[in-house]
Amino acid sequence: MAVYTEVSLPEAQALFKQLKLGQVTHLKGCAGGIENTNYFATAELEGQTHEHVLTLFERLSFEQLPFYLQLMKHLAQHGIAVPEPTANAKGALVFEVKGKPAAVVNKLRGASELAPTPTHCAQVGAMLARLHLAGRSFDAQQPNLRGLSWWNDTVPVVLPYLTAPQKTLITQELAYQNHVAAQSSYAALPRGPIHADLFRDNVLFDTVNGAPLLSGFFDFYFAGVDTWVFDLAVCLNDWCIELASGKHHAQNAHAFIAAYNQERPLLAPERELLPAMLRAAALRFWLSRLWDLYLPREASMLQAHDPSHFERVLTQRITGLMDFDALAASA
Repeated sequence: MAVYTEVSLPEAQALFKQLKLGQVTHLKGCAGGIENTNYFATAELEGQTHEHVLTLFERLSFEQLPFYLQLMKHLAQHGIAVPEPTANAKGALVFEVKGKPAAVVNKLRGASELAPTPTHCAQVGAMLARLHLAGRSFDAQQPNLRGLSWWNDTVPVVLPYLTAPQKTLITQELAYQNHVAAQSSYAALPRGPIHADLFRDNVLFDTVNGAPLLSGFFDFYFAGVDTWVFDLAVCLNDWCIELASGKHHAQNAHAFIAAYNQERPLLAPERELLPAMLRAAALRFWLSRLWDLYLPREASMLQAHDPSHFERVLTQRITGLMDFDALAASA
């Protein structure tokens, strides 16, 4: 959520007036994230204060955005706690601000939990499964734009910046993932809309009676149609590891998968390919962080992520320093 495009208060007020969301009284740029320009906007409407998020999309086009916004609206209307995009009188969800596509969503309650326990992981796992199930009735199609095709295109771009051992690691892993994708068991994996970026900082929790209660998922702008087990692997590689080392956190992982499985039981091909998808998810984020580091865009308040983190995670997944049999038993 870096700020690439500066938006003035009058410019935000003009959009909010069009959407009948009231008068914007406060606008604050968001420092987190790296893809889009985001502002927290406070608006007064009929004597009440409402909190929204205004997003200007720096890479996604006017043509691509309806998929993401319609998916969020679909999920919200099917009981999944996600930000719901605001439509204008004609039903449009995408608007133009400073020449960029833009959208406004409601701001969710709560805060991110950066040191999750099994309790947090179980709640996220259960809602992730419900999200996958709710997505079955969503008709729009768009591939995961940071999937295998993007990896094949992007690895050659970052190779000149890597050390010899890193070049070996990333090229061998890319070859392995292409091999996996050609297997019949991979073709049998169930698919549908996935979040594809459900890290700790994209989930919010409230505290109710002294206990954490999941209040929502957000930042769906990497979503696409892909395998559900890849989405699960993305989560396990963030929620269920030790951040300092990348090592597997068994208790969190068992809680996450068991809760997911209660809502949507994993199929045999998913259990079989979970180790490969954990490697795939680590490769995806190592690669995107390398790309952002070595081919950066200028932005106010930009906070780049450290690529070496997911290099460590990938190494851990390749060497198999986790009990995959015990993990699969959670399912």
